Amino acid sequence: MRRRQPGRRRLAVPFLIRIAADPHHRHRADALGGLAAPARARHFGVASRDELLLHRSGPQHDGYDDYGVEVTGYPAGWTVAAARAAITNGAPVLLPLLAASDPAIRIDASYALATATDPGHTVRSAFATRCAKEQDPMVRAALVLATAEITRAHPHQPATGWIRELWQDRAQAPEVRLAAAIGWLCLTDEPAPGAMHTTVEALATEERARAMDALPWMAAAGRGEPGLLDCVRRMLHPEEPEPSDDPWA
Repeated sequence: MRRRQPGRRRLAVPFLIRIAADPHHRHRADALGGLAAPARARHFGVASRDELLLHRSGPQHDGYDDYGVEVTGYPAGWTVAAARAAITNGAPVLLPLLAASDPAIRIDASYALATATDPGHTVRSAFATRCAKEQDPMVRAALVLATAEITRAHPHQPATGWIRELWQDRAQAPEVRLAAAIGWLCLTDEPAPGAMHTTVEALATEERARAMDALPWMAAAGRGEPGLLDCVRRMLHPEEPEPSDDPWA
């Protein structure tokens, strides 16, 4: 029976999905906001090209993986894989939330769905369809990051090309262009073009970075500073030293 302990967090995921899908449930937003946490591990403070948006592999032959271990001593990857499977199974219930009236619900739905297994590209297609209709710049930015995350797990060259076009498109909102720049950097090993440096440095003001912490990807990435700024520093200026957390340094 003890071998079931690593799955305790993921066992809640189907119940959270039901609550999130109920427009009349008073804890709907909280359930949706916490839904994706078990499907991601060791993602807080992660802001590099190599690790942001990365879905690590499942347990290896010895049962352990890059996720580390639960407090029970069992591989955390077991829990993550099980939570992602639950979100994948619940995708038909979660997809309509991309059109919810509350922008925060739309953002959190995209964050949860980005962890789904999507070999048929159904979820990614839903992101693209919603993005074409979406008017809120922050939600559009969330859909771009969600597309980048699911594309990193299930490579699709047209999606990568679309994301590249977005950061170059001056008609797009700054939040969308910044999300696209971050997403593209995570999808390719190519050096960041000079135009990207210029664009990002012009758009990534501290005020905008703080506003973009409304996106759970950015909120999780920050370590003592807005997540966007942490991503920009680590992705575009990796040679710079890490900021010190020591107030006496």
